[in-house]
Amino acid sequence: MRTFQSSLSVVAIVMACSLATNAQAQAQAMDENGSPVFQVDPFWPGPLPNRWGMQQVTGINVDHEDIIWFLNRPNGAEGDEIFDDEGGPHRQACCVPSPEVIAMDQDGNVIHAWGNADHHPLWPVSLQTVIATRDGHVWVAGLGPRDSILKFTREGEFVWDFDHRSPDGQRPPEDNTATEILDQKGRFQLDEDAREIYILSWKRVLVYDMDSGDFKRGWGGHGMPLDEITNDSIPGYDWDGSQPPDERNFVPALHFIEISNDGLVYVGERGQNRMQVFQKDGTWVRDIYVAAGTPAERLGPTMCGGVTTRKELPACGTMYKMAISRDADESYLYVADTANASVHIVDRQSGETLGSFGGNGRYAGQLHWINAIATDSDNNIYTGEVEQGKRIQKFVPVR
Repeated sequence: MRTFQSSLSVVAIVMACSLATNAQAQAQAMDENGSPVFQVDPFWPGPLPNRWGMQQVTGINVDHEDIIWFLNRPNGAEGDEIFDDEGGPHRQACCVPSPEVIAMDQDGNVIHAWGNADHHPLWPVSLQTVIATRDGHVWVAGLGPRDSILKFTREGEFVWDFDHRSPDGQRPPEDNTATEILDQKGRFQLDEDAREIYILSWKRVLVYDMDSGDFKRGWGGHGMPLDEITNDSIPGYDWDGSQPPDERNFVPALHFIEISNDGLVYVGERGQNRMQVFQKDGTWVRDIYVAAGTPAERLGPTMCGGVTTRKELPACGTMYKMAISRDADESYLYVADTANASVHIVDRQSGETLGSFGGNGRYAGQLHWINAIATDSDNNIYTGEVEQGKRIQKFVPVR
């Protein structure tokens, strides 16, 4: 009997050691600053099927099944990138217009594809955001004057229109107290548990019921009430390598809104190189600056920190998009920074930037006009590029 117990103990010890060894082997590598390390998968996802052209990727979302949804906006297609042959002979090997909503599995296989100007009469002309929800719906929105937020099934069947458009199809004058007629509804986020839509509009966050579209609450920079938000442009500044001057208001362009599992709301200000963090009721928690000394996008006579032409500086501001890591503690914020062509890795608790990856270029692993980012449950990071970048990439954890 003692021999049998001893054998069981030996087996248990061996199994425990094996499990510990495997866990250690699978742990993600960290650099000297404590930042997780990623490397690009240069073969993911491969060319799109059906001779579809790859265009500007303005939004990426990974759903609860690890399906990667992205927008393939055709607005900047070059003459030799897309040929619409209308059923005739193909004039060249590449390409034809693709559906503008595409979903892939983690291996890069296309499993859903639909949407374009013919798909729905109010299809967004300036696509910006796509979000797939647990209940089987896909939400799509754009930034054009007539664009709003549309809800579809996963197969592309229209379900609901948020509306709140200007009746004349023109941009309304800025009024940060207005909640019925909204400008630029394309940057939004969903709280599925509370059934709420968070929308960035002008210099504020607005929250609406996710089913009825009714207004619920809103706030400005540092939690200020809507009637305290300025309707004037935020003053520009002369860039000297320092972070932008302090500003209590949100500083446009507001470019992303993300919600953590512990109920914090993160709003990115491209005009200030910062994220403001709030509770869901609008109570301000803290500011987080990332690459603060980068010339920021601030409206006024000194656009973009004193640089006034795209030839001098094609992108300004560091807060383009952000994704939250999917570990249990949501330990990291992955900030997509177009100005520096990088993804910054920020410790969510301390707000400290631990590291970054990317760098300007078009080789695998480099970035050019990154404008979309998302993570999956395996901690892979997916990025999308606009302007002339026009691609998606997958960065996998280094083990």
